Amino acid sequence: MSWADVGDTVCPIARSLAVVGDRWTVLILRELFLGARRFEEFQVQTGMSSHLLATRLKRLQEDGIVARRQYSQRPVRYEYRLTDKGLDFYPLLLSLKNWGEKWSGLKKNNPPALVIVHKKCGHETGLRLNCPSCGEILDPRDAAVTLGKKFSSERQARRGADGR
Repeated sequence: MSWADVGDTVCPIARSLAVVGDRWTVLILRELFLGARRFEEFQVQTGMSSHLLATRLKRLQEDGIVARRQYSQRPVRYEYRLTDKGLDFYPLLLSLKNWGEKWSGLKKNNPPALVIVHKKCGHETGLRLNCPSCGEILDPRDAAVTLGKKFSSERQARRGADGR
């Protein structure tokens, strides 16, 4: 399967990567969650070229992850806001934060780059997966995966086409 075909699979992971699967897009989303709204803010904090940033913002807009809103008439200027679809990316950013703190070579005794606090109770929070039925903390070793019929057929067809 070519990278261009990733979005055509029935696999939700691959389809998600077709939308947000490059580092620049994820950095733009990080900045949106940190409160950035304007092109110049994204550019300063990510170091992206204006062409690359404009391309990624346009794609996020086309995919319904951000909405572009005019905030100035003269000169005409726009800001970007997360849509509900974009806000749903939040757990993925938390996961990347947690994984990066553990595995990206950051020194354990340094203060964290980001601290996330629950506004309502004022306590630091993080990401923890719990079984919705019994409440037990979920680890990948505690989960079993069953492939749907279409995804299983798709995978089998690729094996047949590849000879493996």
